[in-house]
Amino acid sequence: MDIQADIKWIQEELTKVEDATLLQAIKNILKDRAKEDHSKRISIKEYNEELDKAEEDIEAGNYYTTEEARKIASQWGR
Repeated sequence: MDIQADIKWIQEELTKVEDATLLQAIKNILKDRAKEDHSKRISIKEYNEELDKAEEDIEAGNYYTTEEARKIASQWGR
């Protein structure tokens, strides 16, 4: 794997992206990567808190159906 070639390709592809949702997703991934050490495991308590938060989001209607997610994803890269 040539990491520098991958980085160059990603940079070139990003200049072509016009989908704000895709750009926001990429931005979120990079922000998350910068603020967390992904090699660190979370505790059971933290895991359960994340599950509780996800359940609250679902109950509040803060989610996409599978069909909505597919529709959004189909627009990426266009």
